[in-house]
Amino acid sequence: MNGLMKLDRIDINILVQLQKDGRISNVNLADAVGLSPSPCLQRVKRLETAGFITGYEAHINLTKITDSVTVFTEVTLAGHRREDFMRFEGTIREVDELMECHLITGGYDYLLRFITRSIEHYQEVIEGLLDAKVGIDKYFSYIVIKSPIVKSSVPLRSLIARHTQVEY
Repeated sequence: MNGLMKLDRIDINILVQLQKDGRISNVNLADAVGLSPSPCLQRVKRLETAGFITGYEAHINLTKITDSVTVFTEVTLAGHRREDFMRFEGTIREVDELMECHLITGGYDYLLRFITRSIEHYQEVIEGLLDAKVGIDKYFSYIVIKSPIVKSSVPLRSLIARHTQVEY
């Protein structure tokens, strides 16, 4: 949070614009945020150096390439010592099909999101984790039928609105 407090209105607007289009030209970005190109580029470089911008990526329309299945999985570990969590996370990190892993509160320990070729492929991935003995006590799988809303940008202005008086 301390890092966000150091950003001004223009920095936030730069981040919002780059989330919308990471390939926007510096000239168009500068125009969108109300700067001339040189100071805009300096700000982008400063934001990158400071770690506010951690990378740029392409969003791929997977349906144009192949069939796939998205599965959310709730995982409960058998043990709850620090080393149990570290062992699980260390192993799960290496699973290519894993897209997200969240340690959460509630009735289970982790919420995972996988993308696989098929349900059978997902089952192979889970069986591999069970065979690896990474401490999974139980798991529940939820196959995604449809994803009517998927966002890749965070609502930056909404998230910081309470912490600053700057208008965007």
